[in-house]
Amino acid sequence: MNEPKPKKKTKRKFILKVLLLLLVVYLGYTYFPYLGTTDFSGPTEGWSDYGNDKGGSRYSTLTQITPGNVRHLKKAWEYHHGDVSDGEGEFEATSAFEATPILVNDTLYFPTPFNRVIALNPETGEEKWTYDPKIDLTGNYANQFTSRGVTYWEDDSDIDQPLQKRIFAATNDGRLFALDADTGKLITKFGKDGQIDLNKGPGQQNWVGEYQVTSPPAVIGDIVIVGSAVGDNSRIEAPSGVVRAFNARNGKMIWDWDLAPPDAKKRGLPTSDAGYVLSSPNVWAPMAVDEELGLVFVPTGNSTPDYFGGHRNGLDHYASSVVALDGKTGKVVWNYQTVHHDLWDFDVPAQPTLTNMIKDGKTIPVVVQATKMGFLFVLDRATGEPIFEIEERPVPQTTVPGEFTSATQPFPTKPPPLIPTHITADDAWGLYWGDKASCREQLEGLHFEGMYTPPRVNEPTLMYPGNAGGSNWGGIAADPNRNIVVANVMDMAWIVTLIPRDEITSTKQKGKSGISAQAGTPYGMRREMLTSSLDLPCTAPPWGTLAAIDLNAGEILWQKPFGTVRDLAPVPIPIKFGVPGLGGPLITASGLIFIGASMDDYIRAFDIDTGKELWKGRLPAGGQATPMTYRLHEDSLQYVVIAAGGHGTAGTKLGDSLVAYTLPK
Repeated sequence: MNEPKPKKKTKRKFILKVLLLLLVVYLGYTYFPYLGTTDFSGPTEGWSDYGNDKGGSRYSTLTQITPGNVRHLKKAWEYHHGDVSDGEGEFEATSAFEATPILVNDTLYFPTPFNRVIALNPETGEEKWTYDPKIDLTGNYANQFTSRGVTYWEDDSDIDQPLQKRIFAATNDGRLFALDADTGKLITKFGKDGQIDLNKGPGQQNWVGEYQVTSPPAVIGDIVIVGSAVGDNSRIEAPSGVVRAFNARNGKMIWDWDLAPPDAKKRGLPTSDAGYVLSSPNVWAPMAVDEELGLVFVPTGNSTPDYFGGHRNGLDHYASSVVALDGKTGKVVWNYQTVHHDLWDFDVPAQPTLTNMIKDGKTIPVVVQATKMGFLFVLDRATGEPIFEIEERPVPQTTVPGEFTSATQPFPTKPPPLIPTHITADDAWGLYWGDKASCREQLEGLHFEGMYTPPRVNEPTLMYPGNAGGSNWGGIAADPNRNIVVANVMDMAWIVTLIPRDEITSTKQKGKSGISAQAGTPYGMRREMLTSSLDLPCTAPPWGTLAAIDLNAGEILWQKPFGTVRDLAPVPIPIKFGVPGLGGPLITASGLIFIGASMDDYIRAFDIDTGKELWKGRLPAGGQATPMTYRLHEDSLQYVVIAAGGHGTAGTKLGDSLVAYTLPK
């Protein structure tokens, strides 16, 4: 006998119950309050340096925030510092809040764009103290009002005195000062009344801000080391890019490294009153330190101006290079040049990253250098020898009178380039057919022979990759256990034209922008981004990507578009084109990547194994900074903190927020 069939009504009820259950699960997963258990058994850790450790790994051992619970992150607190400039009114320069705070002794320290140093309670955001060096706010700072970080140092040399805890910071107007980390008061025994005037020595400045310091000092032992940023493309005989080291206790200069070629005296190169060679390469990005080897790793810029180098007379010797210095003496131990006779503003833009890799079963300490070309140079930390083969390949040659070019340039064979290195008119992109046609027309009219095509006179030349990167000052993060490196890179093309000296004025009168004098050379220059009729890049998206690289194999694990046009387009539609970004990533031991950087106003978390986006938090302004993380005690929560103040030059939303996120307790 057959069983009776279920009634249709019963079936409908069953289906409705299942759908209701699925809806409840979805809502609970997405919107309901966090009902999980936060794990307090894992490690605790601060963030003691700009890159967490002196080697700039941007890696944290913390595990409380995981791929499984990161979606529950909520804003814990928000602090406003008030130092913002849009370049209008009393200010000539715009601001960029690029700081990464440090966390030492249960206190959070960070600098504002105006170089005020602020100490906060890291769990509440409550202000402990603030120090204002009162910088010259009228300066026309070439690199904006910005400061990427401060540096902590302890003096335990006198056992009869309490531990001396100091914060070192440097300013846009060229000063280095030391503060008591507990009180924010100047250490009057350091330098003259707590500070050193770095403007004395490098040479005469043509304006306030031609010489400035934007990155945190490095410390090795009891020596504090500082570089500088010198205005690009203005003139020859600009201030020297000398790197100087001072006694961290009293401010007495220990050593100086001029960055001039070893035979500078024989060449008779012009010098400042202090004897430093003018227009030498500078070191504007953060340095890294290996205390065990006693080395300071220095990323160098190129001699100013950027796009004509016929006058340099050997000043390229240490330019666009990674240089290892003896921390005690400042003597060069080794150097590796990433670009020969740089005519593209491809200066080394990011902190060298110290990590380990495994090759042939052996662990090798390496330095990984991110570059604007989208290359990663992986070098032996002790010797500077390449771990993977680097080929010297022929490149296009100059036709400019008085200029010369290197016959070859170095190309790493591994890892592969993180951005394309060639483009044709067929690659033109546009939002619609007319937009694409304008890009194609421009590309067909530009001189381009491939990567490292040198500029030409009165003939617009395509620069691809462009001078913004590839990588920029945000650099990379390295996981020492997975042997994975994570990089945020940009893909945009630029146009550069050399202008004869007697035509610069008339070119400006025609309303052309982006012109710099390059005084003292036969040519000025004009630089502009290659954009469409809608002011969008003419290169096809993604214009920004996030990539994970297997360092052992030298291979890309994954690379995905990063960021949306949510805050770039006239209508806030979050199309995931992948957009440019300034700022770096951090990695946690739990397998997360945190990064702001993108030109939409978000901080995001990604799974390091897959690149899947797991969470994003809306920021009050542009997050053009590198985040950090910490957990104070066994009963504390893990926090992720990022500066959200925007970037005046990049055009993101300006603000003054430092924002902290954590899990519900």
